[in-house]
Amino acid sequence: MFTCDLSGQKQRPKNDSWYDDKLLHFGFSLGMNLMDFDITPSQKYLEQDGYFPEVSILNPGINIQVVTNYRPAKYLDLRFLPGVSFGQRTVRYYDYDTGSLLDESQRLESSFLEFPFLLKYKGERLNNVRPYVIGGLNYRYDLAGKKEYDEDKQIYLRLKRSDLYYEAGAGLDFYLPYFKFSVEIKTSRGLRDIVAHDQGYDGYTQYLNAIEKMKSRLWVISFHFE
Repeated sequence: MFTCDLSGQKQRPKNDSWYDDKLLHFGFSLGMNLMDFDITPSQKYLEQDGYFPEVSILNPGINIQVVTNYRPAKYLDLRFLPGVSFGQRTVRYYDYDTGSLLDESQRLESSFLEFPFLLKYKGERLNNVRPYVIGGLNYRYDLAGKKEYDEDKQIYLRLKRSDLYYEAGAGLDFYLPYFKFSVEIKTSRGLRDIVAHDQGYDGYTQYLNAIEKMKSRLWVISFHFE
């Protein structure tokens, strides 16, 4: 009888997970985001002004957060990740009749203070990897939001400062010898109309009139160190 060892069937030694078994632990997170708007064009002014708004260019931004993780059950974590995120969105305008791009755009920058409360459901650990799904709510306050129009910049849209987002995503925990490294992807969508509907900037009301409703949305990839 012949016997042989198949290396592919051997289980890797598990790294110690003392940090994952603690009731409360901390860490930090770095990430990248893509900020976007979900725009509903105004039918009232569409034919009158001929401006059709759309976000067609996504610019990457950055996220920095502090991780606080509470474990009420074996497969559940409650997570609070206060931090900051920076990014920008460009609203481009097209001619309603011809569909051609107008040589006019609005670049809106955002600097968020964010306070997400998330529920993390973890699967079974496979050697030194554990999959999970995550979801919850995130309150964001935009420090770059302005109460008045800036006459020095050709920006004729204003954003409201506060918004509540719902978030959902998935990720993988990688158990390393001295810490846990996680890769996470999630989507984040605002619940309120974020554009400030006032009378608009004098002489440039077509930019605001073209928008009936505009909600914020983000895609985020995060790298957690815990």
